[in-house]
Amino acid sequence: MQECRRLEEVLERIEKAKERAGRRDEVLLLGATKTVPPSKILKFYECGLKLFGENRVQEFLKKYEELKDLKIEWHFIGRLQSNKVKYLVGKVSLIHSLDRESLLKELQKRAKEPWNTLIEVNLAKEETKGGIFEEEVKIFFEKVLNYDKVKVLGLMTIPPYSPNPQDSRKYFKRLRELKEALEEEFKVRLPHLSMGMSSDFEVAVEEGATIVRIGTLLFGERKT
Repeated sequence: MQECRRLEEVLERIEKAKERAGRRDEVLLLGATKTVPPSKILKFYECGLKLFGENRVQEFLKKYEELKDLKIEWHFIGRLQSNKVKYLVGKVSLIHSLDRESLLKELQKRAKEPWNTLIEVNLAKEETKGGIFEEEVKIFFEKVLNYDKVKVLGLMTIPPYSPNPQDSRKYFKRLRELKEALEEEFKVRLPHLSMGMSSDFEVAVEEGATIVRIGTLLFGERKT
């Protein structure tokens, strides 16, 4: 089946990138399913992929309902509006895009169980993307520590697009350094770095990614 071959190819590339970096820890492959129909998600699920991420709440809710009988682990990876938080309660295991205090307060307010989150960092300060700036990370992390229903498990970033995946390396390296600095200063363990997409995930793995978010390589049309 074509879907299984695609999945195997990406998993093999992840393993080779880990070998190059001398890594033996786990890297999670997340299927980024924005605009991907449930029927295609099901095919990849049957091939063994169980982790999927959505960008838009309304689109996610439809897929969640249609696929609710499957043992899928859902992450929310897009910019999250505070007024949509209530719809995610009990449905997602990790939010990748915590980036402002208003969202933090809403997560605290709506929580039944503590939310697992990643702080999104906008390293290139791109106006079109969410995320807090690098110099704000420490102060924001300190604030999160005061909220008992929001747990930070690491950091996420989306570097500027470049046709050369090596251009992303400096951003991935900086995110890892930021995570390590937080761990050292606050004496905490932050197990996750969500970084790398279809165009640059191998570089991300080499720089320490624990979650790579793959859309096009898995679900896109094959170029002939």
